[in-house]
Amino acid sequence: EVQLVEAGGGLVQPGGSLRLSCAASGFAFSSAKMRWGRQAPGKGFEWVSEINSVGAITYYVSGVKGRFTISRDNAKNTMYLQMNSLEPEDTAMYYCLAQVGPTQYRGQGTQVTVSS
Repeated sequence: EVQLVEAGGGLVQPGGSLRLSCAASGFAFSSAKMRWGRQAPGKGFEWVSEINSVGAITYYVSGVKGRFTISRDNAKNTMYLQMNSLEPEDTAMYYCLAQVGPTQYRGQGTQVTVSS
């Protein structure tokens, strides 16, 4: 069974930092493309970042470039999202997604709230 468990969310002031993690199990993590997405209240789902299986190619939505860094540790079956210079607009539920063959799996999410 594929499992994706996000952690690391919370309440942070504008300008602060958080590091999200996604612990994966039930599939060949080291072979899978992984993504972070987010959904803010009343808004549609947004792709935030993507990393290929070996961590050599990454993608960021324009609004987070230079502030967020995606990474992965295939030895630990874990993906990360380092978020710096957080803005109120980054407030959302953040999800970890795994592309396993033709199927995309999503975790339960971790809430990030940026507010003073």
